[in-house]
Amino acid sequence: MRDPLPSFPGYSLRRAAHSTGTELTARLATLGLRQSDISVLILIDENPGVTASAIGRAVDIQRANMVPLLKRLEDAGLIRRTAIDGKSRGLDLTDLGRERMAAGRKVVEAFEAELLARIPPEHRAHLLPALEALWR
Repeated sequence: MRDPLPSFPGYSLRRAAHSTGTELTARLATLGLRQSDISVLILIDENPGVTASAIGRAVDIQRANMVPLLKRLEDAGLIRRTAIDGKSRGLDLTDLGRERMAAGRKVVEAFEAELLARIPPEHRAHLLPALEALWR
């Protein structure tokens, strides 16, 4: 069968995202984490006291979806909320959250290294700038 679909960049991106996302999801599941969880934990680790709205903007998650995600992380004992001022609350990792984030980050970093190894060496330097150009 002749398959013209791989000649469409959007189709190829969707296939690549689905395939790699499925792989990473399975690896993170061994730690009881989702991709959104590890993204949020890494951002909190890098930005102690960050607000939920700033995290949502950074990872493009709507407020309605951030609330249950943060509740799940808080209920699991991975994050805590601390008062910033009379109305705002910042997010910080607990000790358990730092441990889980570190383990999850190792999984993500190993996975990312494997992904880059799949790319021909002459294209590696261009991959991230090309992908970023599509979503920034």
